[in-house]
Amino acid sequence: MTSQPVPEDRMSRDSWLQSFSDLLGVDPPSPDEVEALLTIAGKAAHESERTAAPITCYLVGRSGVDPRTVLASLETPPG
Repeated sequence: MTSQPVPEDRMSRDSWLQSFSDLLGVDPPSPDEVEALLTIAGKAAHESERTAAPITCYLVGRSGVDPRTVLASLETPPG
């Protein structure tokens, strides 16, 4: 999934992520990490209340686990 065109008065997703990362003093997520986070957020939003999506991504960040690893565990059937 690529960033959608944005109106001239708004930042692109990637520009906003870079600016916000700079503000926090952390590296921005890689394109693969962004895609994993978006997929995780989509799963959370479709399998529960939509408001679970941002909180789920927050929890992924707090865990320190790579979002791609989290996504793989969500896609692997238990057992």
